[in-house]
Amino acid sequence: TKESLWQSLKFLLFSISAGVIQIVSFTLLSLFVFKDSENLFGWSHLIALLLSVIWNFTFNRRYTFKSAANVPIAMLKLFGFYAVFTPLSTWLGHLADMAGVNEYIVLIVTMLSNFVLEFLFSKFVMYKNQENTRI
Repeated sequence: TKESLWQSLKFLLFSISAGVIQIVSFTLLSLFVFKDSENLFGWSHLIALLLSVIWNFTFNRRYTFKSAANVPIAMLKLFGFYAVFTPLSTWLGHLADMAGVNEYIVLIVTMLSNFVLEFLFSKFVMYKNQENTRI
């Protein structure tokens, strides 16, 4: 439907802005904070991901899904999603990084996977039956 398409577009735009935050913070952390770390991808990825998740959650809850869902419960659901996604993506990203794959290719693949999976999780789990409830 037209509403679902518009919702997908808004999620995409907010995710792009969160992606910019993630890439910039990942780059700054990689260049200046964890530059000598053996786990460069891991620490930079985790912190950058956290910053982008907070940004994305805030805007998508309010503007994309227009949900009045209980914030702590919605955040707990999102925490559950990231309790699975983050260790898995960090481990796979670390393996790819150690295999010589460019860290930015790893980051982009991780971000694209995150985008698709988080949209589906938000729509069908986190805000199921709670969309368009915000006045």
